[in-house]
Amino acid sequence: MRFEGIYTPLITPFRRDGAVDWGGWARVIEFQIDRGVHGLIAGGSTGEFYALTNEERLEQFRRLRDIAGGRLPLLAGVNALSADDCGNLAAAARAAGMDGLLVAAPPYSLPADRELAEHCLRIDRAAGLPVMLYNFPGRTGAMMGAEFLARVGRHPNFCAIKESSGDIGRVHLLAREFPQIQLSCGADDQALEFFAWGARSWVCAAANGLPDEIVALHHACAVEGDFNRGREIMKALLPMMQLLERGGQFIQSVKRGCELAGIPGGRPRAPLRPISAKLRREVDRTVAALKAGVRRAVKQPGRPAERKK
Repeated sequence: MRFEGIYTPLITPFRRDGAVDWGGWARVIEFQIDRGVHGLIAGGSTGEFYALTNEERLEQFRRLRDIAGGRLPLLAGVNALSADDCGNLAAAARAAGMDGLLVAAPPYSLPADRELAEHCLRIDRAAGLPVMLYNFPGRTGAMMGAEFLARVGRHPNFCAIKESSGDIGRVHLLAREFPQIQLSCGADDQALEFFAWGARSWVCAAANGLPDEIVALHHACAVEGDFNRGREIMKALLPMMQLLERGGQFIQSVKRGCELAGIPGGRPRAPLRPISAKLRREVDRTVAALKAGVRRAVKQPGRPAERKK
């Protein structure tokens, strides 16, 4: 499986009583498809998988396939504390008709490279689907190191890796030593660097509320090869990317971006609290400036106009 373009890890909107807003979730999905993203992910950390029951997670897989199946690739995030739960979720994702999996290290167990490779291979045996690995040691506590990559890289279903360590040296390592594993951007403030090193896809939480702007950067860099324009777009995006990473309320800020786009965001589930009034104002100002900056960048004289929807 080739991963190309913007893959949005979908938020999960909740009603005021804390239940999943399934109608709102369908609107989020249709908005993404309408705005031209290239793939969708259910069950990622942006979707607050850790706050969902297993029944809700399986329902997301089924509903995503029912709503979007056949229109673009669909991935299921199958991370969990228990290795058995990961395998069961992977098998259920296959049964639900998902096209691939997003697989991270189980948090808290801190597996070594060989242990983590065996864990991922068990998931592969359970589902037999293409896998995008997800390296995020800041959340899982485990780095997908060179021994791990060498072991899983021999198996064809391990197609790509979403690299979210924030270490640009990892980008160099993956591009140079593991070219058989497709490089996917998972560090939003480094998207330009990922594309310069050959990444063809970007798993971007901000795309939930800013799909046009995120797609514009991919189009400039990965489609047109216009890194001059890409730099101008990235300059406009960076304040929001930095706010998301350093504002202290990542999920809340992404959901506020959805509300500004006219689609349901809502509050997060406990233990997270609703966005603060101060941060809401900062997100609003940052998004307005970002949109204006990207519009200027994509309409520079002598540059191709923004792609048609």
